[in-house]
Amino acid sequence: MLGGAGVLLGVSAGTAQAAEVAYATECIPPAISGLPPVQGTTKVEITAPAEAKVGDEVEIVWKFVQAASKNPNILDLEANTVQPTGTLKAAGAQTGDIAMQGPRENPPIPKNTDMKLSDMKGKLKLTAPGEVKLTPDAYNINVNKPISTDTKCAPKEAVKQAATIKVTDGGGNSGGTTGGLPTVIPTLPTSVPTGSSSPTPSESETGGDDGGTSTGGGTGGGGGQTDFTGKEVQVPYECKTPIGDKNATSPVQINARKSGENFDLTVKFKKSVMDSPADIPKDSVKPSMEVALGGADKGTVHVEGPTNSEDIKSGEPIEIPDLTGTYKPGASGESTLSPGVLTIEALGTTTTCTPAKSEVSLTLDTTEQASGASGGGSAGGSAGGSAGGSSTNGGLAATGAEDHAALKALGLVAGTALLLGGAVFTFMPRRRTR
Repeated sequence: MLGGAGVLLGVSAGTAQAAEVAYATECIPPAISGLPPVQGTTKVEITAPAEAKVGDEVEIVWKFVQAASKNPNILDLEANTVQPTGTLKAAGAQTGDIAMQGPRENPPIPKNTDMKLSDMKGKLKLTAPGEVKLTPDAYNINVNKPISTDTKCAPKEAVKQAATIKVTDGGGNSGGTTGGLPTVIPTLPTSVPTGSSSPTPSESETGGDDGGTSTGGGTGGGGGQTDFTGKEVQVPYECKTPIGDKNATSPVQINARKSGENFDLTVKFKKSVMDSPADIPKDSVKPSMEVALGGADKGTVHVEGPTNSEDIKSGEPIEIPDLTGTYKPGASGESTLSPGVLTIEALGTTTTCTPAKSEVSLTLDTTEQASGASGGGSAGGSAGGSAGGSSTNGGLAATGAEDHAALKALGLVAGTALLLGGAVFTFMPRRRTR
């Protein structure tokens, strides 16, 4: 029990009282998690002074005897990462909502164990004589690592009164029969879009043999041409995430610029725009890809982009720059370049996506260079020029192109799950707009 936690700030405080109530509760995990609502029981102990006078400002304490759900079996929560806020209802002689908030203080909370929430406190200015009845209502649980997410919990039944303050007329204030409360419950919304379904591949996509790489795409490399634009191809990705398998289709384009006998590559995930489901700090998202070689050459070419240079706020588009790298040919002839394995590293987690089928985006006339790609055993290179997507440990990609260098796109970022303090988030590209 709290033993004196509910204290009266005015000089005429009565003895503190504590009462426990339990009520059926539904908790809604972050929308991006894809987890269903949780049905449970919340047990709350409310401590408040038994008596006070009009004009007194009293402090009320909300203690969580039991939260409505455990920390899911996904992520261990670090110490001092969980903060509860909530609403306490006042009725009777004075009505209104009392904003309650607890400190971000908690012990480490392992997966699949009971949530440990700090005591919440709030203040109430008494404005009218009579009985003020206190009843717990909805509450929110925020976790700030690895990203900020919220789980919202609300009663699913009428909640019993938890405490009553008997307010006497102090003579200094007349309050009338009811009075508003100046406090306002803080809200912590996390409205985020969930991943959309994958768009249907374009009619030009036809699966080839040996790994599904088809021929086609832009062609160049001979004569005096230096810039080569690949065609945009739809790539269906099968992604392995820390929380399970996910599928997504993204339009990808590979461009090249000749530099001597080598080629500087730029990979764009075009028009795959999505909003961030939560606040993401800068330098947290790192994309890369293994471009698959075929035709005369074989192996892969590593391309990557920088991490996000600024914080990404919840609801804002995720902007990722081009993925770049240098292709050093290992064979002479016509060599094809196809989108290969992509990876997104974010907030200490890794998601690896392998193309179920990869279409050629660009074909180049190449001249063999010493220590070039062909035969070099790059991750995933397969004989016969069909290296598309067989890389298992390469660097990974995700970018989108617009009119300027900032590219709005993200393949898949998955890796943290928070329910009542832990959250699963999976970033999926939106359906392509045509």
